[in-house]
Amino acid sequence: MTTEAGALRELTVGTGAGLDTADMVLNIGPQHPSTHGVLRLKLVLDGERVVSCEPIVGYMHRGAEKLFEVRDYRQILVLANRHDWLSAFSNELGVALAVERLMGIEVPERAVWLRTALAELNRVLNHLMFLGSYPLEIGAITPMFYAFRERETLQTVMEEVSGGRMHYMFNRVGGLKEEVPAGWTRRAREAIGEVRRRLPDLDNLIRRNEIFLARTVGVGVLPAADAAAFGASGPVARASGLDFDLRRDDPYLAYGSLTVPVVTRRTGDCHARFEVLLDQVHVSLDLAEQCLLEVDRISGPVNVRLPKVVKAPEGHTYAWTENPLGINGYYLVSRGEKTPWRMKLRTASYANVQALATLLPGCLVPDLIAILGSMFFVVGDIDK
Repeated sequence: MTTEAGALRELTVGTGAGLDTADMVLNIGPQHPSTHGVLRLKLVLDGERVVSCEPIVGYMHRGAEKLFEVRDYRQILVLANRHDWLSAFSNELGVALAVERLMGIEVPERAVWLRTALAELNRVLNHLMFLGSYPLEIGAITPMFYAFRERETLQTVMEEVSGGRMHYMFNRVGGLKEEVPAGWTRRAREAIGEVRRRLPDLDNLIRRNEIFLARTVGVGVLPAADAAAFGASGPVARASGLDFDLRRDDPYLAYGSLTVPVVTRRTGDCHARFEVLLDQVHVSLDLAEQCLLEVDRISGPVNVRLPKVVKAPEGHTYAWTENPLGINGYYLVSRGEKTPWRMKLRTASYANVQALATLLPGCLVPDLIAILGSMFFVVGDIDK
């Protein structure tokens, strides 16, 4: 068509409900559209159907990787703690492991088992948040109350040991901040038992709910090949049949001494991703309890004595961990100073959210949030 000025304007016309309709560009965000952070999706719609999707990130970018370069190794932990605020303990742990590997530090055995137990408790806390918030995003309010009841039980344990509810700051280069309080391992095991007994309430409420099944089964299918191509990991990838878990396949901490069941599904849809998350909670509770029993058997320090100024020797290393949302990688380059020359994060959420460009085209607008929520990402973990 031609405008008054004589310039040509191209109009894309599709077919919707038997009528000629123009494709509409719709922005979801960058406000909070029921997601864990500020994300923008640029959608092209033909009526109620998504034609294409472009995830646009960067609205939360805080430049964490550059800030690492002007912080010493002790200070980096408090920044790394925050890019995935639901996995704070696991984030700081990955940085500590990278620095310890470069410095050749051997962490005391008691600290290794305590770290493993706390990492698994942090994994459960992360998963419970999504197990409550995901049904909420598609209209089910009650699961949120059950999930938060269990979260509060475990949060009490984590707060007692570290002093923090979300940002624990309990890891240190060379071990942990301090010894756990007297009787803490017993109270932690009691909390685990309590959560384990009550989890069927959440399971029975939502897993086989016919409305929830209608919204999630067969929706947002991510084939295994696509999951691998996008570099997806964690529950998202395992729900598509990718049987890979660093805790079993490249053990760190005390995982080499544990049997780690890996929960997988093959359908790769929204329901499979939810089921993997739910079943993983049971596995993590079992692993945490085994670690706490081992902690009771072991005596000794929980950290090593370090110099006043910590300097990593010149060189580089890469440490990766199985974080709650997937694989996190920490690439550390040192020039022998007290600050890193480079500290690069490879975060799980960044890789997982890329798949939205493949998952959303062809789906209906009502399914959009169901798919978006099932990818289990934290936007701070994307933007870093």
